[in-house]
Amino acid sequence: MLYYKTYTQAESKEWVVLVHGAGGSSTIWFKQLKDFIKHFNVLLVDLRGHGKSKDIFWNQEYSFKEVSKDVVDVLNHVGIQSAHFIGVSLGTIVIRNIAEVDNSKIKSMILGGAITRLNIRSQFLMRIADWLKRVLPFIWIYTIFAHILMPRRRHRESRSLFIREAKNLRQSEFLRWFTLTAEINPLLRYFNEKEIPVPTLYIMGDEDYMFLPQVKRLVKQHKFSKLFVVENCGHVCNVEQPEIFNELSIEFIKNHS
Repeated sequence: MLYYKTYTQAESKEWVVLVHGAGGSSTIWFKQLKDFIKHFNVLLVDLRGHGKSKDIFWNQEYSFKEVSKDVVDVLNHVGIQSAHFIGVSLGTIVIRNIAEVDNSKIKSMILGGAITRLNIRSQFLMRIADWLKRVLPFIWIYTIFAHILMPRRRHRESRSLFIREAKNLRQSEFLRWFTLTAEINPLLRYFNEKEIPVPTLYIMGDEDYMFLPQVKRLVKQHKFSKLFVVENCGHVCNVEQPEIFNELSIEFIKNHS
């Protein structure tokens, strides 16, 4: 089972589950935790191969279905019937896929720096990474991608966090997670075509040039979705603009409790 940690709030029955992205760990939520535990019960998880889950051996092939089921297994173990899910970057795909594994678990979704479709540029980068992984250490690839996704000076903190966390990932785990890229396009296409009746808030930085345009198009088509664009902010909006991210998230959860 994944490594997890819970924080309980005696006056609240609501649970919030925080899901990090690829290469990260539950520590990326350090700017959310203090505010969230004032209002809700919180569950942190480290996805397979990441953080304190990195020493657990997984003998099956990686797929978004299996990665999502890992999180559902933790909820069942803790005894959480349903919760509000908050994710960032690739964690937003995991959360959306949890709705396919067991949609009864999800009361609402808050998706920061969401990946809803890969544009031509990001697909090209994936192909380049697929070639580079054969000749370069994976941390070099992560570093290159971090500077492409978060190129500005004010993205430095989230960029450094992204790279620092990725250093804890093993080369073998990187390669296993990279196999998931083959699933992304068909999976995202399916998510775009099939909306689920779950209240969803997208929080995106106005400088998240790689993924914001696709989210804008998606929200116009999905009636259960809303979008808030944070100014002067890049891809990892929970780190770059935590006050706004926390305020929006807490208000949204309370409105859908």
